[in-house]
Amino acid sequence: MIPFLHLGPLTIPTFGLMVASGLLVAAYVLQADFDRRREGFLQSGYLQETKEPSHRDEGFLVIGIAGISGLVGARLYHVLESPRDLMADPSLLISRFGFAWFGGFVGGFIALFFLARHYRIPTLEFMDLCSPAAAVGYAIGRIGCLLSGDGDYGVPTKLPWSMSFPNGVVPTTERVHPTPIYEFLIWMLIAVILWQVGKKTLNGEAAGKIFSYYLILTGIARFLIEFIRINPRSFFGMSNAQTASLASIVLGIVLLLRTKSAALSSAKET
Repeated sequence: MIPFLHLGPLTIPTFGLMVASGLLVAAYVLQADFDRRREGFLQSGYLQETKEPSHRDEGFLVIGIAGISGLVGARLYHVLESPRDLMADPSLLISRFGFAWFGGFVGGFIALFFLARHYRIPTLEFMDLCSPAAAVGYAIGRIGCLLSGDGDYGVPTKLPWSMSFPNGVVPTTERVHPTPIYEFLIWMLIAVILWQVGKKTLNGEAAGKIFSYYLILTGIARFLIEFIRINPRSFFGMSNAQTASLASIVLGIVLLLRTKSAALSSAKET
């Protein structure tokens, strides 16, 4: 593995490089979604038209703010999982290693909530808009975990595609499940599904459907992946990530049912 790239006097962590790449690609995906929904947003009065295409950069601004908030949330959640370690060494707050998926989700969600108000777009519609981009950004960021060998790999296995990380940040000479690759493939598939579902919502389906699918699909994916991860167990034999994943799935199901109920009510009224 390659935890760092050395370019002359510069030392670039590959994890940070891939996170930045993930945010950049996510920004392009989000901008594409903004553009395909722009007419509907303009008709609803959410956005103001601009004659300059170069000024249509909402996706990049949103991803920049939400991405930074997500990284802060991911780091805080990770260090707060072990408060004793944090009290013993406060510098852990600014370490380049150790980020929790659920903390990133919460941090990013809070930022998106306020950004939705800034753009005057209803929160659920805004979450629908951002869901495919969020899945893409997470997928690419996981390649950074693979390159750095930061301990996000799985348990030992004899499968032919198993890998070892002798030079990783958290090294292991055993051949283990390359779970970052699994997550990359799964989250990219989820992004494609969400993008396709988004095409239907352009025809006026109730807001919240894409976001509910995001919560359910990513929750299921992370819950299953955790069975072959090396994370410690806490609640009823589950890892913290599995507990958070269950909460995500339940929230997604509730939101989806509410969305379908709203659609049925709207159909009856018409």
